[in-house]
Amino acid sequence: MKLLWLALLACVAVRLLAGKWPWELWRADERSMAEQRARNLLGVAPRASREEIIDAHRRLLGRVHPDRGGSSDAVHEANAARDILLGRLGERRPG
Repeated sequence: MKLLWLALLACVAVRLLAGKWPWELWRADERSMAEQRARNLLGVAPRASREEIIDAHRRLLGRVHPDRGGSSDAVHEANAARDILLGRLGERRPG
């Protein structure tokens, strides 16, 4: 029972200090890692524009497409990377 209370107090302390619950911090970390992997795969900078992301995606598809000796798994990875980065751009837009 004491352990449960300590865990609850720790969660509240993290919420007060960081402004987020502990599980929100873990989820944010997972998202940032996925975004980093996507940027590495496409070879774009962290502040890449929509056009840069789309151009990098097209270049990557040219290399990994099954018609050019690649695999459908690589195409799916490229599409997922593009979607992650474009989705992140949509979150940053005001309004």
